[in-house]
Amino acid sequence: MKIRNLIGLLFSVFLFSCIQSEAPNAEADILTCTVPDDILKAEPEIENESVTLIVKSDADITNLAPVFTLTPGATINPASGTAFDFTTPHTYTVTSEDKNWTKNYNVRCIVSGISTEYHFETVSLEPKYERYQVFYDISSSGDVVNWGSANSVYVLTNVANKMTDFPTSQADNGYEGKCAKLVTCSTGSLGSLVGMYIAAGNLFIGTFDSGSALTNPLKSTRFGKPFEHIPTYLSGYYKYQPGKEYTSKGQVVPGKTDQGDIYAIFYETDDNVRYLDGTNALTSPNLIYVARISDLKPTDEWTHFYIPFVPRPGKFVDKEKLKNGGYQLAVVFSSSIRGDYFEGAVGSTLYVDEVEVIHSDNE
Repeated sequence: MKIRNLIGLLFSVFLFSCIQSEAPNAEADILTCTVPDDILKAEPEIENESVTLIVKSDADITNLAPVFTLTPGATINPASGTAFDFTTPHTYTVTSEDKNWTKNYNVRCIVSGISTEYHFETVSLEPKYERYQVFYDISSSGDVVNWGSANSVYVLTNVANKMTDFPTSQADNGYEGKCAKLVTCSTGSLGSLVGMYIAAGNLFIGTFDSGSALTNPLKSTRFGKPFEHIPTYLSGYYKYQPGKEYTSKGQVVPGKTDQGDIYAIFYETDDNVRYLDGTNALTSPNLIYVARISDLKPTDEWTHFYIPFVPRPGKFVDKEKLKNGGYQLAVVFSSSIRGDYFEGAVGSTLYVDEVEVIHSDNE
């Protein structure tokens, strides 16, 4: 449909408002979850319809009473502060203040943060609507651990007609079996309205906060999950081809070629830093080790990478804190290295497969 003059302006304002409010259930959300500090390894992970509590291996979760804060006026059933045996997940229903919207949250406890080998063979579908794929791994303790991506906000652009049209999806032509495919995509007219012209394909260990993706996109990527080993190398395989036309905030940049990115970070958490995000993932003083590819070249052949984790000057690992979940690891892939600033080339494509974090339990 062609939009003109005042009608077009009003429609644009309406669309922008819809994007900001994100979804019909926006007034039926869990905002925070708290449990006793001595059992958690990391901040609770709150996603669209789930809350994941990563607990210490010796934590007693048989009589746990999570306390929730909700969007203003909303109510929750069972009531906040009710004790349950969380050796199995529990479902909570949040109802908006006007009673028009409800949302079910699956609240679960897991012991292990992440695995160390990633084959990208397993995906689930977006809860409820099943519009895009979510990569996940099974940890050594049998827990399902999801990877983060920006697919949940890209769906608002209405550009994708099928799952493989999203920036992050699974492909069949892996180094072994299936693989992850990351593509820099146009966000169409809706993205242009808010100055977000492209969406780089991204995949990372962590969670994506779609609620802040439009107001503060760099903070929407929350990198890391607890890791109880000392990482030494990041290994895997990739293929990459840049798109034809590099743009920066919607404007063509002549002569510039896009580049993909592969890196991993290992960092310390404290009372002020619970996770790193797009603003500080590679600059935070809490960083202990960084592994980043320096020569990701265009290639149609599967290419091996083997990157050392380089220690930051003066940093060391506290073994007791390591055991208690005081350090986090994130592995990050992107089809456009500047994609979080809406710079890159539509069509840039990064395939990754058979990735491993090689580690030691001793320094």
